[in-house]
Amino acid sequence: MSDTVTSSFRGAERLARIAPSPSTAAAARVRELKAAGRRIFDLTVGEPDFDTPDHVKEAAIAAIRRGETKYTPVNGTPRLREAIRGSLLRTHGIEYSDSEITVGGGGKQVIFLALMATVDAGDEVLIPAPYWVSYPDMVRANDGRPVILPTSADAGYKLTADELEAAITDRTTWLILNSPGNPSGAVYTAEDLSALAEVLRRHPAVSVLSDEIYSEISFTGAPAPSLASVAPDLRHRVLVVSGVSKSFAMTGWRLGYAAGDPSLVGAINTLQSQTSSCPSSISQAAAAAALEGPQDFIAETVPVYRERRDVAVAGLAAIDGLRPIAPDGAFYVYVDCAGLIGKTTADGRTLESDQDVTLHLLEHAGVAVIQGSGYGQSPFFRISFATDTGTITAALAAIGAAVGDLR
Repeated sequence: MSDTVTSSFRGAERLARIAPSPSTAAAARVRELKAAGRRIFDLTVGEPDFDTPDHVKEAAIAAIRRGETKYTPVNGTPRLREAIRGSLLRTHGIEYSDSEITVGGGGKQVIFLALMATVDAGDEVLIPAPYWVSYPDMVRANDGRPVILPTSADAGYKLTADELEAAITDRTTWLILNSPGNPSGAVYTAEDLSALAEVLRRHPAVSVLSDEIYSEISFTGAPAPSLASVAPDLRHRVLVVSGVSKSFAMTGWRLGYAAGDPSLVGAINTLQSQTSSCPSSISQAAAAAALEGPQDFIAETVPVYRERRDVAVAGLAAIDGLRPIAPDGAFYVYVDCAGLIGKTTADGRTLESDQDVTLHLLEHAGVAVIQGSGYGQSPFFRISFATDTGTITAALAAIGAAVGDLR
């Protein structure tokens, strides 16, 4: 008897426009190799290696014991919304009303719903490259057209005012800004944002999705500035997206939020009411404790990330053919590997792309990184330094050896 099953599945046309996340695919490959007994230094994962703070975990346990395990309002509990408002006031000096706050199952869901609420077929969304891997596919999934805007080393891998002006058309709906950026770690300064604001004032139909999930993991001495505070007259056109995943090591709790125009927030809430109904009640209790409580965890972990960054950047810069970008925030180093393209491996293969480079590092160094093509700019690769210094140092030594074998 045959085990073959004939599937009647017929995918929607939008599926053909969307690719699986490169970071998710890389993590899956790492798991496969580890299961096969290979020792792999995994520098792919974009999540803190620290544990969630104890007081946050205790708050979740207490919420369970109080029976807070039911549905909550679609846009989050009143306590959490108040905690979010307090956090935004503390970090950015922006005072939001309750009707300007929405809460979702991670910042990723909030971004997706914001695009779903606003993008019609053919609408253009401007995305500076390098970009977080999910932005273009989320735009495509909602029938929009991602317009990729390459940035340069001279501009610190940040979009300039002139580049923004040249890219805007009568179909432009959104500009996505990510600061600190994944994968570059670039932070838009107040001066950078002021220059972009001057352009946006001339184009009132363009809104800004400001992804600030790494805002507090900043090596500049203060949280990364927000366009909403730098240009308060544009605040109603800026959707500030953040969450607790990165700053408080709460990736698995799946809790993100956004602040912006009440009409847009209302539309996001309507969509959420028809998808997940509401975020997890337990995660909301934990997030409220994180935002309300002591901020020592951030103060303690950011210097650790800074130390790891310095080790990673110095180690990568010492390897012939690699040029790392020193990040001002987040926990990634984006590495220019153009110096390796065209080189030949010991078994006679020529490295023709950054994907070839990442495969070489995986197979011959046992180091997992993510190719730059997934972030819209090649030839690069991204490493995460959200892991201990010993692992980083050992991985860099392995990379150096594998690169040294190239001819």
